[in-house]
Amino acid sequence: MITVMVASLVTAVTVAFYGVIAFVGLIIPHVTRKILGFNERPVIIGSALFGALFLLASDMLARTLLAPIVIPVGIITSFVGAPFFLYLLFNRIKKR
Repeated sequence: MITVMVASLVTAVTVAFYGVIAFVGLIIPHVTRKILGFNERPVIIGSALFGALFLLASDMLARTLLAPIVIPVGIITSFVGAPFFLYLLFNRIKKR
């Protein structure tokens, strides 16, 4: 119970400080699974690493794209995530 409370507090503080970062939890595991295969352990570790790299790249792009104006990182991740999510959705519909 204490672990859940601490995790919730850390999540709340992070979202309050950085804002909502969209689609990272949806995109990165799919990309990682395509790269590393379907074994669970490498996918979990790879998702954490690829997620960090994706957010780092998104943050760098957000800071340099319209410098000195800083674009919120959530906008960058949404521009990447929405088309990829639609690709996954339509790809799954075609397979049926």
